[in-house]
Amino acid sequence: MFIPGVAPGSNTTPDAWCFAFVEGQLLLPEQAEGHGLAPQSWSRFEPMAPTRHYLGQLDGIDCWAFTLTEPPPGFRRSPLRAALMQFSEPLMGVAGRAAQVLEWDRAHRFCGVCATPTSLQAGERSRKCPACGHTAYPRLSPAMMVLVWRTVGGEGADRHELLLARSPHYVPGVYSALAGFVEAGESLEECVHREVAEEVNVRVTNLRYYGSQSWPFPHSLMVAYTALWVSGDIVPQAGEIEDAQWYPLAALPKIPPRFSISGHLIRDTVVALGGPEPTNLNSPVR
Repeated sequence: MFIPGVAPGSNTTPDAWCFAFVEGQLLLPEQAEGHGLAPQSWSRFEPMAPTRHYLGQLDGIDCWAFTLTEPPPGFRRSPLRAALMQFSEPLMGVAGRAAQVLEWDRAHRFCGVCATPTSLQAGERSRKCPACGHTAYPRLSPAMMVLVWRTVGGEGADRHELLLARSPHYVPGVYSALAGFVEAGESLEECVHREVAEEVNVRVTNLRYYGSQSWPFPHSLMVAYTALWVSGDIVPQAGEIEDAQWYPLAALPKIPPRFSISGHLIRDTVVALGGPEPTNLNSPVR
């Protein structure tokens, strides 16, 4: 269990989960087994860390986030996405939190209103401007994800199809559910209908909440749904969608791995609709 915190309490632990970053990449031990990270003395990083933040405790062990200028001896850089795929779900969540807190701290060292240097506040995760009082908290960008399905007749897994698409900027050959950021003044449900219409020219109904995931690329909260197709032929949005197709449950293209909510959403929906558990469809890490 993870218990968030802003400052260490009286029950600090001698070793800690240390999430150290150099130029946005997570540091892992060069000689590592399992998920490549283990609790160690946080003081090892403190002297060389211009920025550090306390995050809380994971299973009773302190968690720290550090920004370093270069890896210390015995450590190597790893892209955050690749590292997260090795972690357990709780550890992945704290690593993502560390990345987002460090990015927020980097991006708000000066006031966005009057450009005065800001200062960290005690007791909460914020930076405050001493001149105008503007306070900046860690940014969170809500985004919806939706997996559209339809019934086409036939028997068993052949009765249903999923609408999967790919962006021109996505991993080559990999298809996923539709997704998009929520606009100001818009509800999540309104965002689902708008994005589906814009990206593939389709209308949907019967929205069902699936789950959510904090996604540190760079600071999103993904909220996932399933939805039933109502009408419309697929017309990919130019510049946004490279390709979009209907796929039978038993004949899916390459899809994201389970470490992302899209990978969970697609696989769980296939099984819920009576299809086979998708296997050997993981995308490469990038």
